[in-house]
Amino acid sequence: MTLIDGKKTAAEIKQEIAAQVKEMESRGERAPHLAAILVGHDGGSETYVANKVKACGECGFRSSLIRFEDDVTEERLLDEIKRLNEDDEVDGFIVQLPLPRHIDEQRIIRAIDPEKDVDGFHPVNVGNMSIGLPGFVSATPAGIMELLRRYGVETKGKHAVVLGRSNIVGKPMATLLMQKSNPGNCTVTVCHSATPNIKEICREADIIVAALGVPGFVTEDMVKPGATVIDVGTTRVPDSTRKSGWRLRGDVDFENVAPKCAFITPVPGGVGPMTICSLMMNTLKAKQK
Repeated sequence: MTLIDGKKTAAEIKQEIAAQVKEMESRGERAPHLAAILVGHDGGSETYVANKVKACGECGFRSSLIRFEDDVTEERLLDEIKRLNEDDEVDGFIVQLPLPRHIDEQRIIRAIDPEKDVDGFHPVNVGNMSIGLPGFVSATPAGIMELLRRYGVETKGKHAVVLGRSNIVGKPMATLLMQKSNPGNCTVTVCHSATPNIKEICREADIIVAALGVPGFVTEDMVKPGATVIDVGTTRVPDSTRKSGWRLRGDVDFENVAPKCAFITPVPGGVGPMTICSLMMNTLKAKQK
């Protein structure tokens, strides 16, 4: 069993990005600039944005954090997006999700210039990805594909099962795995809450990508020997032994599943670090364009 170390891989990639930024600056070019809009004070969003700002520093990027309170109007948010779209000093920006209920998330996403949409959520970028054209790919699926590539996981002709159909992970993950590329060229099955016989389908999989948000959903009897298992889940579960009172748990019963696998990602330290790393790669690409 090989443990896919996303934390180590992300650190290596950030070093590679930092070297490219230094080279850009040596030619008299400015460093890439990533901006983030954060609405409210959700704990998870605060942590995620803080990690993005930290990653920008490690890569040599400029970063800007724009904060609004929960009661910000949709129109005020759209005005800020318009300003960032028109700011030539900002190469890419994100609007941290989720947003308060009174704001239409899809309207906000559609307002972002696709050329600056480093989260890869805009319909133009989703469409480009779907037909194999250049564009920004959603950070978590892009990070998973990079892990598969760097660890030499064979995907051509393999049966991949994606658990989950979200716009952010499940759907783009399935699209990337089936594309004529390396990694890619998989036969893909997407399972979700309305899928019968999920256990039987998973037992046939060479690659399982678990992105349901259900802790411990993938059990040992669902995985065939030699499979590759990618765990996207990051659910906070109570843990009285921790100072915080909680710990992160993935969608996979790691202890019992890992011995059967050829490759598996841990939680934490697997897919999570690669998500932010992919955002850095997209921002570098935005600056280069």
